[in-house]
Amino acid sequence: MNNILLSNEVIIFLFVQIILFILLTIAFYFSISIIKNWDFTKTTNKQYKLEKTSYLVILIISFTLIVKIFLFPYFAYSLDNLSNIVPGAMCAAGIVGANEFGQINLFIKILILFFIGIWLIINSLDLKEKTYPYTKKKYLLYIFIFLLSIFELLLDFSFLNNISLKEPVMCCSVIFGVNNTETKIPFDLSISTLLIVFYLLYLLTVFLSIQKLSFLNFITNFMFLYIGYYSVTYFFSTYIYQLPTHQCPFCMLQKEYFFIGYFIWGSLFLGTFFGIASYILKKLINKNLLYTYKYSSLFNFIFIFLCSFYVLRYYFVNGVFL
Repeated sequence: MNNILLSNEVIIFLFVQIILFILLTIAFYFSISIIKNWDFTKTTNKQYKLEKTSYLVILIISFTLIVKIFLFPYFAYSLDNLSNIVPGAMCAAGIVGANEFGQINLFIKILILFFIGIWLIINSLDLKEKTYPYTKKKYLLYIFIFLLSIFELLLDFSFLNNISLKEPVMCCSVIFGVNNTETKIPFDLSISTLLIVFYLLYLLTVFLSIQKLSFLNFITNFMFLYIGYYSVTYFFSTYIYQLPTHQCPFCMLQKEYFFIGYFIWGSLFLGTFFGIASYILKKLINKNLLYTYKYSSLFNFIFIFLCSFYVLRYYFVNGVFL
């Protein structure tokens, strides 16, 4: 057996994942029956039993999905700790790139987080209505999340089981190094142009949130997420590390940098999630939820503040930019 699977963090992570998957499977079984037979207009014993079953299933799903939200940062923490035993790795960047399953696994986990957020919002709205109008929609969405979770669990084992402890992996300085940086930034943008686009997109998200334009807000926040990742990786991270040659989106998750990466990436995800969700929810349940615009603006501001703070702090302390 691969020794990676015997590390404490991986054992805990996979154990929790399996337990959660068992709960998700139980909920999936009952969800199928609820989708097929649910009709709130009926007053039959069967409908009454379905409603009681639905309460229990919703409790299981809600608990499981919330735990999965907290499990994601633990997954990132576990990968970072694995860098201590995998040759060549300095942080989670080398672990994610250790085999062909790493990046797709990370992407699927982020995608699942997005749909979990959508599900929790729809479920909250559904429970507030007397007629439970979104019951079938939220169970259909849950089934989609469950199918993604099957794929995720398979990727977890494939990814972790194929991390070699004998062959060195690329460190973050090689993956995100300063050599040929411009070729790694989308559209061949220079750093200065990237920053201009970054701040302009942020201002546009604020304006569109104020105007409550859901579709344009969806597009802009998606672009802001994309450009934000590259801006942090290739510019703002150097101020966090205070080293112009150190460009990495993962090292900032380490305790040497006070785990600031969790707050930076978390605020970017939450800000863009609410911005994107405003349009998705409008299409799914035909409701324009005003608080999604407020939360999007709030978390995007926190993200911008954190990124800019490190640049300004470095300048005030040293009198120069990197």
